[in-house]
Amino acid sequence: MSIRFDDQVAIVTGAGGGLGKEHALGLARRGAKVVVNDLGGGVDGSGASDAAKAVVDQIISEGGEAIANGASVTDLEAVQAMVQEAKEKWGRVDILVNNAGVLRDRTLYNMEESDWDAIMAVHLKGHFNCTQPFVRYIRETNRLNCRIINMSSVSGLIGNFGQTNYGAAKAGIAGFSRSLSMEMAKYKCTVNTISPGAATRLTIDLMKAAGRDVDPNDWSQGPQQIAPIIAWICSDEANEITNQIFHISSGTVGIMQQPAVIKSFKSDELWSMEQLNQLMPELVEAKKAHDKEVEEKGKPS
Repeated sequence: MSIRFDDQVAIVTGAGGGLGKEHALGLARRGAKVVVNDLGGGVDGSGASDAAKAVVDQIISEGGEAIANGASVTDLEAVQAMVQEAKEKWGRVDILVNNAGVLRDRTLYNMEESDWDAIMAVHLKGHFNCTQPFVRYIRETNRLNCRIINMSSVSGLIGNFGQTNYGAAKAGIAGFSRSLSMEMAKYKCTVNTISPGAATRLTIDLMKAAGRDVDPNDWSQGPQQIAPIIAWICSDEANEITNQIFHISSGTVGIMQQPAVIKSFKSDELWSMEQLNQLMPELVEAKKAHDKEVEEKGKPS
């Protein structure tokens, strides 16, 4: 089966390298016209470069169509102009992949306010800034069957030491996606979330520090393993797939459970400490049993 995006237009943020570059290349190789957005800054968000242009040059050399955009996703007006530029050049926008990201890892004790604010600005507010102009375009033109793909992380969905800022932003993105999927259902615009695990410039040092042998040229470790999943979610095959979280890492693809009540008790009177002393440990044990069952089911088959 050949999945194609001929005549479709995609915007991919943070596409100057790593995951975003692979997303952009993957969509372009299947016929999409791509806005390659990247400020070109460092891992911590500082500085700028022409990283986006290099990816555009590669796409064009392979026979595709693309334009570079250096807007910061923290700048709403610049991002609005980016969406407008895509519409003016190609007459439409079909796909938005919110991928831009930075890291400012520190324990909360050592974290500066600027570290917190920078992560929220790029990740959480960046998703808002890029998505709102696209959503307004869909509604104002009554476009159907568009795609929005957002990037979360195990740091936000499970947790990770030294990443309270990053984890909070990524958890927020998951919540953002769940609510947005409900808002966009009438336009048949799917909204899905990716939890990627891959060796990129943002993660490779962390992976090595954890004692892992890292080879970014190994497809099962590198960012290239995510691109086919992105392409499939954007295809007509996934028209009914929305409000899901997919985890891709180490050559595996899985679907993650959404928050749900596992076990509960009801009382006709205000809870007493005696009741809670009995019931709360039961709830915790039920959660442990559930987690163990989910862990077994989630092992690759």
